[in-house]
Amino acid sequence: MEPELTIRVADELLMFLPAARREPVSRVPADGTSTLGHLVESLGVPLPEAGPMTVGGEPADPSTRPAPGAEVLVAAVPRPQPVPLEPGQVAPRFVLDVHLGTLARRMRLLGLDTAYQNDMDDPALVVQANEERRVLLTQDRGLLRRRALWFGAYVRGSRPDDQLRDVLDRFAPVLRPWTRCTACNGELVPVDKQEIESDLEAGTRRSYDVYGRCADCGQLYWRGAHGGHLEKIVHEATRLVEAAAAK
Repeated sequence: MEPELTIRVADELLMFLPAARREPVSRVPADGTSTLGHLVESLGVPLPEAGPMTVGGEPADPSTRPAPGAEVLVAAVPRPQPVPLEPGQVAPRFVLDVHLGTLARRMRLLGLDTAYQNDMDDPALVVQANEERRVLLTQDRGLLRRRALWFGAYVRGSRPDDQLRDVLDRFAPVLRPWTRCTACNGELVPVDKQEIESDLEAGTRRSYDVYGRCADCGQLYWRGAHGGHLEKIVHEATRLVEAAAAK
């Protein structure tokens, strides 16, 4: 019989396996030369989603070459997942692929440094992630398999609410709500109402006194008719991060 390896993956990773082979234990041919990283990805699991791994009960990294007959265990990424930060940086920076525009706006609402453009191709996303040390968030498994990518994560959920919950639970980032432009990611700065009165409609001038302006694109902000909905998002996000950080 051809030599085999037994690979057991965590339940959280089963979603990446083909539906016809979605079982926690897989037996794969063992040639003695394939790396652990190659074997795990051949099952369908992107390496950024694989947490601690063991071969024969001993810790192993993706470059390990398991011997025939070995038993491999692949855990999910632990949560909250730490991200290497630059000096003076208090929260991770992110870049999102073109399909996550609504998630990007919600992350900016929470004060997370979130780069997003709706016309970025995959190579450009990887370059930006690497050069600016941003975590690349995507639902494209092929993008996560790019060897050049320094740090990526798969976003679970089809609805923006679920996607945001997943990101906050995974990284438990420090939040700074109401400090970023949801349109361009620039920093918001307070602006005196008298400076911008000519740019406001009469109803807005009568109803609101506190304003902010994006230091990059000049967009004006105030707590308008949608303020209650946004407050709810901020409140829920704060609760989720506190719960995630306490794990």
